[in-house]
Amino acid sequence: MYKNFKSVGKCVFGRGSFNQLDSILAEKRTSNDSYVVFLLDNYFKDKALANKIPLRGKDQLIWVDVDAHEPTTEQIDQLNAHIRELSPSLPIALVGIGGGSVMDIAKATSMMLTNEGLAQQYQGLNLIKNQGVYHIGIPTLAGTGAEVSMTAVLTGPTKKLGIKCDYTVFDQIVLDPDLIANAPKNQWFYTGMDTYIHCIESLTGTMLNEFSKAYGLKSLDLCREVFNQYGQNPEGDEKLMIASYMGGLSLTYSEVGVCHALSYGLSYVFGYRHGIANCIAFDELHDYYGDAVIEFKEMVKKHNVDIPKGLSKNWKEEEVAKMAQTAYALEHMWKHAVGQHWKEVITQDKIMELYYRM
Repeated sequence: MYKNFKSVGKCVFGRGSFNQLDSILAEKRTSNDSYVVFLLDNYFKDKALANKIPLRGKDQLIWVDVDAHEPTTEQIDQLNAHIRELSPSLPIALVGIGGGSVMDIAKATSMMLTNEGLAQQYQGLNLIKNQGVYHIGIPTLAGTGAEVSMTAVLTGPTKKLGIKCDYTVFDQIVLDPDLIANAPKNQWFYTGMDTYIHCIESLTGTMLNEFSKAYGLKSLDLCREVFNQYGQNPEGDEKLMIASYMGGLSLTYSEVGVCHALSYGLSYVFGYRHGIANCIAFDELHDYYGDAVIEFKEMVKKHNVDIPKGLSKNWKEEEVAKMAQTAYALEHMWKHAVGQHWKEVITQDKIMELYYRM
């Protein structure tokens, strides 16, 4: 069956486009009681961006801490409860400003404001019943594709899995390359590599088609320009921001593969952030992605980025088994990477072997 997915409602791209946020929100402000909730990565405390947030009237700015771990279902439940305490009415818009984690938090919180229960109940495909609060995504890092993805990835009590449905897709995104300038080098690289890996996995699996291929190939070209030529500069920032967008579209109509399955295990058991978890895993996947892993290693060397190695020597067998169990459960990723009969090739013991390489 062909995928029938919803795209982002509106998109504005360009340097300084963040300054249009006030006018974008003005269309939603229909009464004096209406208010907007801004979720801002606490990385920007005491930075200029915080002073540019167009707060009006009863608007609320909530600082979001994503330093210690990736988004959790518990974190979404706490935000949901906090926002409901602010007012008897729901906000007319929810704006997520930050990296992929903050944007996923914004998507998930938007859903939980209009759906009963706990976030963990909705980890899966098409479990959300009611459309969420109007939500806007504004990336301050480029690479995750969260700005265009229909998935809000969350770590819950028993699994790492996204809330995924048509409603989760942002109603509006603002892609301003100025916002990703001067990101810490390692973070810039780890997050940017998420796009590179999205494309490699999307383009080398069984679900590949001309739609995903068109976006994936162009995104991959842009990634190579950024990491082999431009680096961190204004032109490179623009290219990486569009690569992230196109890479997200490529995987939406295709799928991710072995690397992402393994990275989910790393994040769930040890709390590794998604970008660096992907890099740790991809570095050891030459058997699956061949020349792309060689190219990845060359880009790591060029930018003098640290990819942790020798981690498994400190892991307990039960921890590796838990990671393997987490990764093995991601059937859609293995089916794309290996084929319909993937269970004849991939076992939990095989996945444990891949983890022990790290």
